[in-house]
Amino acid sequence: MRHDQGNQTYDEATEVTTEEGRVLLDGPDGVDVALTPDAALETGNRLIEGAAEAVGKERFAKMDHRPKP
Repeated sequence: MRHDQGNQTYDEATEVTTEEGRVLLDGPDGVDVALTPDAALETGNRLIEGAAEAVGKERFAKMDHRPKP
């Protein structure tokens, strides 16, 4: 799996529907993926973990790291 840092970053969530036992993702830039329920659950868990890590890093970067007098 590749992780291209140069890819576009989107601020719109992907649409998720179900059909015939599959979880369907319809996202920006033509993302169109069908997952099994198990794969969708694991993907959801990984998205939550990744989002929490990114938010933490963003908040940490905004903190004042200078010692208090």
